[in-house]
Amino acid sequence: MNGRRGTYTDRVEDTRAALVGDPDADPEERPTLDVGADDDDPIERSRRKRRNRKVLIVALVLLLVPVLAVGGYLVWLNQIVSNNVKQEMLLPDTGPPVDANGQAVPQVTGSGTNYLIIGNDAGPDRQGARSDVMVLVHVPADHRDVTLIHFPRDLWVPIPGKGEAKLNASYAWGGAPLLVKTMQNMLGVKIDHVAMLGFEGFKNMTDAVGGVDVNVEEASTGDGKVFKEGIQHMDGETALVFVRQRYMLSQGDISRGQRQLAFVKALMLKTLSKDVLTNPIKLKDFMDAATSNLTVDQNLDVADMRAEAFAMRNLRGGDVRFITAPFSGFGTSKDGQSIDIVDKGRMADLGKAIREDALESYQ
Repeated sequence: MNGRRGTYTDRVEDTRAALVGDPDADPEERPTLDVGADDDDPIERSRRKRRNRKVLIVALVLLLVPVLAVGGYLVWLNQIVSNNVKQEMLLPDTGPPVDANGQAVPQVTGSGTNYLIIGNDAGPDRQGARSDVMVLVHVPADHRDVTLIHFPRDLWVPIPGKGEAKLNASYAWGGAPLLVKTMQNMLGVKIDHVAMLGFEGFKNMTDAVGGVDVNVEEASTGDGKVFKEGIQHMDGETALVFVRQRYMLSQGDISRGQRQLAFVKALMLKTLSKDVLTNPIKLKDFMDAATSNLTVDQNLDVADMRAEAFAMRNLRGGDVRFITAPFSGFGTSKDGQSIDIVDKGRMADLGKAIREDALESYQ
């Protein structure tokens, strides 16, 4: 073979010969396993043991190759994620959330994990200083389900050190740490982790998994796309138009937030499906797309992300719940801004349900 390893068939035949020998050879010369034959010749027993060890070594190699291949693939995926994900100081360095009187709100231990997802629509021609998507994801301690809570960006709330303003102004003034602090105080709930991702990242993730099936609750048209009520398959470009639309929807930013939740749910379920998890190419492409523009807080590492994803691998459509943060209506601020008015009573109830890991009781 001129120094080459030969074809796959050649290697298979070499392995087969090592295991079973040449079928045309004398039976006495074929490799055999020592199963306790009555042979008192110590030299022959030694030869057989050496042959048996060779056979066992070859068999072990054949068994371990696929295992090592899978392990190598996982190491490769882990390397991709580790190289892509960026960590920044996204969590505030202050203590627990405080109430309106400045008193610390006691937190319940073992009550699940709260992730704040911050998305923005910043493109190459705009700064995108304000956050367009603010979703609090509550994962209960037993991972039985997931609740996604959309916080409209126009909620009129107290911002620490700044007075009252729209919720997304806290991000513009103090980045993720001030937004986290604002939301923690509003809910009386500790936010454990933060992840930031631009809309382009969502687009790339959608294409990586072959598109997603999204439930369209309100029909609309625009930017060359038509959305009809019902389940609609969307590629990345279509999904991006879907979650960006606002002014043509009946409740503006509220309706857009509901669309964003519907899209996130569809993407989450597609990602956790066997179609993706058992397809090495799709999984690699998704992991690369999901993490290329992902920034997480200083306390969230790749091992934690992997463990959480594995714990949620059995989620189904009915296990993912949507909530819009409670508001009592629309209004105008003293300086003339259009705002969403917080329902303080129900917001307190929502915070209590999150703290106590009892969101199933929140209506």
